[in-house]
Amino acid sequence: MNAFIACTTCAQNFVDSNGPNAAGWSIMFLLVVILGMLGTIGFFMVRIARREHEALDPELRDDGPEPVSTH
Repeated sequence: MNAFIACTTCAQNFVDSNGPNAAGWSIMFLLVVILGMLGTIGFFMVRIARREHEALDPELRDDGPEPVSTH
């Protein structure tokens, strides 16, 4: 599994090294940081969009024409 998420040089460190694997841990750390940041940014974008949708004046909405009732 580790060979699939690392570059060629780092993948060899996973296979050849019996001791602590600094390259592998640094890749995992950076992956966690990057995914955490992307998740946080995505969360706040969705949160801001929902708050804006709730607070927007109905006259200013661009939802299209109101459906015509046939009753």
